[in-house]
Amino acid sequence: MQTMIIESIEVSRIIETSAPLPGPGEVLVKVDYVGLCGSDLNTFLGANPLAGLPRVPGHEISGTIAATGEGVSVAVGARIVVVPYTACGTCSSCRKGRVNACRYNQTLGVQKDGGMSEMLVVPFDKIIVNETLPAQRLALVEPLSVGFHAVARGKIGRQDRVVVLGCGMIGIGAIMGAAARGAEVIAVDLGIDKKDTALAFGASHFISSSHQDVDAVVNELTGGDGADVVIEAVGVAETFTKAIDLACFAGRVVYVGYCKAPVSYNTSLFNLKELDIHGSRNATRQDFEAVIAHLENLGEISDSLISKVFPLSQSDRALPYWLGERANTFKVMVKCS
Repeated sequence: MQTMIIESIEVSRIIETSAPLPGPGEVLVKVDYVGLCGSDLNTFLGANPLAGLPRVPGHEISGTIAATGEGVSVAVGARIVVVPYTACGTCSSCRKGRVNACRYNQTLGVQKDGGMSEMLVVPFDKIIVNETLPAQRLALVEPLSVGFHAVARGKIGRQDRVVVLGCGMIGIGAIMGAAARGAEVIAVDLGIDKKDTALAFGASHFISSSHQDVDAVVNELTGGDGADVVIEAVGVAETFTKAIDLACFAGRVVYVGYCKAPVSYNTSLFNLKELDIHGSRNATRQDFEAVIAHLENLGEISDSLISKVFPLSQSDRALPYWLGERANTFKVMVKCS
């Protein structure tokens, strides 16, 4: 079967591999679509410290059940989305029920080989069956779920004014999740390429940081208070510190991006504003289910998030394409079946 690997820095190619077989408690998935993520792009660039090379990328996976192992009761042909994280069950996060933040997590396509292949074996408890959404929309669920999880971490409600820094897929997920809870959402991105999409998916306002004074506009929109919640979904030092500046007194800040370099803060604002500062990692099964329900209601508009689809036979071109088109690209996918 065909499999795409990131062989070395900025080198991806298609190889032939043997089809896997499911063991007890496992299912064989015929992979339908795989979305490419920023972590895949960082692996391609040699900038992902969690991923060794060579690596099969891909953790945003939709598919259909091709076969089942012993002890598994799910219909062959069922349409599914894969939950790509592992949980040890014994670390402090797992003991607290926050398995998405497992200390020893191994995400498909990052710490272990992912789904960019014709077939994939996964544990039965790592699939969610859904016969409503088409396969390409199911492949949107994982990245949007990461944004929904950030919204849950921020305890966002309809009384909140929320700033989302970054309008990539995770930022769009955060916009969707916050708007679904009734919050007023202010979306911020560098340029204006993603303005229409941010507004279409629930933002009430859009600020281009290249063309506007973000602090002044947020101050105006919030009556001088600042944002009740700021979600950082970029992962650079400037937006990490900007999140603190934009939050109101007694506000909340959620970091879903992570910065690869040290960040310097004016820490007095932590105390003066008495901020609640949260990290947000991956997503829970409940987040996946919330996104699925949301996409079922949205209908065809969600397809606008898919910028480009490559067949598996040309998947070695997908990451170089995205690298050259990042400014106006939401989701690059590979059709594997």
